[in-house]
Amino acid sequence: MNTTPPVTAGPSDATAPAAEEESPIHILWINAGLSCDGDSVSLTAATQPSIEEIALSVLPGLPKIAVHWPLIDFECGPVQGADNFIEWFFKGERGEIDPFVLVIEGSIPNEAIKDEGYWCGFGDDPETGQPITTSEWIDRLAPKALAVVAIGTCAAYGGIHAMAGNPTGAMGVPDYLGWDWKSKAGIPIVCVPGCPIQPDNFSETLVYLLYQATGAAPMIPLDEQLRPKWLFGATVHEGCDRAGYYEQGQFATTYDSPKCLVKLGCWGPVVKCNVPKRGWINGVGGCPNVGGICIACTMPGFPDKFMPFMDEPPGGKVSSTASAVYGSLIRKLRAVTAATVDKEPKWRHKGDKLTTGYRPPW
Repeated sequence: MNTTPPVTAGPSDATAPAAEEESPIHILWINAGLSCDGDSVSLTAATQPSIEEIALSVLPGLPKIAVHWPLIDFECGPVQGADNFIEWFFKGERGEIDPFVLVIEGSIPNEAIKDEGYWCGFGDDPETGQPITTSEWIDRLAPKALAVVAIGTCAAYGGIHAMAGNPTGAMGVPDYLGWDWKSKAGIPIVCVPGCPIQPDNFSETLVYLLYQATGAAPMIPLDEQLRPKWLFGATVHEGCDRAGYYEQGQFATTYDSPKCLVKLGCWGPVVKCNVPKRGWINGVGGCPNVGGICIACTMPGFPDKFMPFMDEPPGGKVSSTASAVYGSLIRKLRAVTAATVDKEPKWRHKGDKLTTGYRPPW
């Protein structure tokens, strides 16, 4: 029989402070650059992991986070609604929500090339009542951020808005902050390009940075263009379902053909992107997989260096002609091999003799 007296709470226990709640990592999301918000919209389709899994911190070891993203904070305007949305950005500037990750969507216009007005802004300055430009927010927040992430090609490299002849002087975040810029945690700018972003590429990158913040992952590996290496280390061609047709010199002349799309203008052989291998939503889709040419939207030179679209890329005629020559020979040789290996071995038959080559050990 257990004679241990029950444990009762004394006065000191009753007044003991509750355990301190874990401080979240905040995600401050600025989508007020020159942008169509396509990256935000695309990200809602992420499945590996999904935005819900990240926001609710249901992944093992993921720290608690608080997401301040205009697309999902539907009850709030910049300075009105259920909450003063822009106040979170002022808190970041004042150092009241450390640490935070700054996500920037859209290219950055050059506000110094005109005498009046502004190209784009995000909320108002409460002291002056005037808009705060996007570039000013970057100046205020980037030095205090745990990491700065450029989502989409516009934020990463300038994209569509930075085409030749544009009036805004638009540029990517690395052009604005400097390609050698690092956060206070020593993390370079992380660029996840795409027009729009492949959703899982960004959600996976964000999760990596959150794990890095907890010490569970090493420094994020980036290539020279500040893209995550594991996502952008191979070309479209290397992961494309149609690559075998290129090798055999078989090229599509119409978009309903399953053959290689190079002659229709596909830049896949030189573009670093994993979309054909990863698919678009839940592993399904992806430009060449569904008959669309690769227009190189993940590359720093996009779009200027890849225009006009739909034309055979420079060098395409030479490479496709060479492929057609040796491809025809390859197809003939493979036909011979296929005819040989597409038959059963000769010793598989009925009869009273064993012809497999077996030799009894006795």
